[in-house]
Amino acid sequence: MNLQSMTGFARAVAEHDGASIAWEVKSVNGKSVEVRLRLPQGFERLEPAVRQTLQKRFSRGNFQATLTVGRAAGQQVQPVVNEVFLRDLAGLAKRLQEQFGVAPATADGLLSLRGVLDVPETSETEEVRAALDTAILAALGAVLTGLEQARQSEGEALRSLLSGHIDAIQTLTLKAEADPSREPAAIRERIAEQVRLLMDASANLDATRLHMEAAFLATKADIREEIDRLKTHVASGRALLANGGAIGRKLDFLAQEFNRESNTLCSKSNAATVTAIGLELKAVVDQFREQVQNLE
Repeated sequence: MNLQSMTGFARAVAEHDGASIAWEVKSVNGKSVEVRLRLPQGFERLEPAVRQTLQKRFSRGNFQATLTVGRAAGQQVQPVVNEVFLRDLAGLAKRLQEQFGVAPATADGLLSLRGVLDVPETSETEEVRAALDTAILAALGAVLTGLEQARQSEGEALRSLLSGHIDAIQTLTLKAEADPSREPAAIRERIAEQVRLLMDASANLDATRLHMEAAFLATKADIREEIDRLKTHVASGRALLANGGAIGRKLDFLAQEFNRESNTLCSKSNAATVTAIGLELKAVVDQFREQVQNLE
């Protein structure tokens, strides 16, 4: 299955019975499907259907959809000005200016007041309105198909990027596993050196007890389990990317697991080389998690 990014943009135009229809939809990252609509006056009736369509087509993303409908010349609705009301308001504004020194009223300010300018309802029939609504929703379907394609194109680019991060995580995991500091001979030498230093510092210390404590600490510092879990997570990440679909949340959880193991590897390390590998691993995991946030 394809991967989808949550980032995309699409535009679609159509015509119906002399009216022009244009949809613009863009999406960015979001935890769920969140929709903001900008519909022309008189088309608010379409909002439930538009929201439902978006929620069916996508599982995550913050969407902004804008509809523009242009009427043919013969279909344009002329606004009606309530001139008597406007004249009364203008007179009141002038008196307020003279008596209290308020700023003079402007034409656009007066026209914006409720009741001054009215856009009458069109006389179109229910059949005509329903046909236009159908054409608008069909155009919405077209723009959402374009948005899906844009998001899938970005998603495939993310698939390649995330696959590269997982390859890097595997390489660093194998590098830590093969580090010379984890060889039994190196561990024995490190334990023996620690015991010698302590015995030289105080002759009263029990050498046998020291060897036991040092061996216990060496066992506690072993990173075998972290390496095994990292290998398992690498396999899981590759399987998720191969299967595709809406895997953003699963990969985000996997990124947290990668981060936990790399942190533990650094804290348990008793060699500078392994610590350096762990720090590099943390940097790659951070990059992986950052890119995962863009996936649906």
